[in-house]
Amino acid sequence: MLDHIGIGVTDYPKAKTFYDKALAPLGMTMVMEATAEQTGHDAAAGYGRDRPVFWFGAAERAAPSHIAFTASTRAMVDAFYLSALAAGGRDNGAPGLRPHYHANYYGAFVLDPDGHNIEAVCHAPV
Repeated sequence: MLDHIGIGVTDYPKAKTFYDKALAPLGMTMVMEATAEQTGHDAAAGYGRDRPVFWFGAAERAAPSHIAFTASTRAMVDAFYLSALAAGGRDNGAPGLRPHYHANYYGAFVLDPDGHNIEAVCHAPV
């Protein structure tokens, strides 16, 4: 079981703007930010609902990752996708069923400014 995950981003302010908007429909906000002095290297931002579960910090290079966030409803997946695109994300798979994963797998995929494949997924039957 994962407690939290972190990725590197090449433009920290741009990433904050992107994730502020992209994760809002999922009920996630920045709940903690650590300064460079606190981390010993670069600033980091932690997003979640009540505690940080998704972190990012500045990096010279960003090795693309895949991260999927749980959505309670299919409408939340749709809203995530539209918000992420409006925030500068690039389409990597429009909202829809992905029955090759399972019958109720409803997901949407966007590439963030560093090329990380960010997904919202709902497993509910409708």
